[in-house]
Amino acid sequence: MDNKAVACGCFKKYNKNTIEIKRMFVSPEARGIGLAQNILRELELWGHDLGYLFSVLETLYKQKEAIALYQKTGYTIVDNYEPYVGLDKSICMEKQI
Repeated sequence: MDNKAVACGCFKKYNKNTIEIKRMFVSPEARGIGLAQNILRELELWGHDLGYLFSVLETLYKQKEAIALYQKTGYTIVDNYEPYVGLDKSICMEKQI
């Protein structure tokens, strides 16, 4: 796509057993070709290789496509974790990796 970055994602340590997926994004012109799913899978594999057992993430309740992607890839909705406790627009999810 003209040597332009079109997708990204990262993770950070959440606790000793868990990574938190952050900054998942695919530009509109690059959606629908599996980039988000591939990035997510690679982040999970990387976390697993580093010894983490779980992956958590947060998204907004309005992000229906993101929620569907995460559920399709094995994430389940859980109670909001810190720092999202009490934020009714946040959806938190978790997966064993």
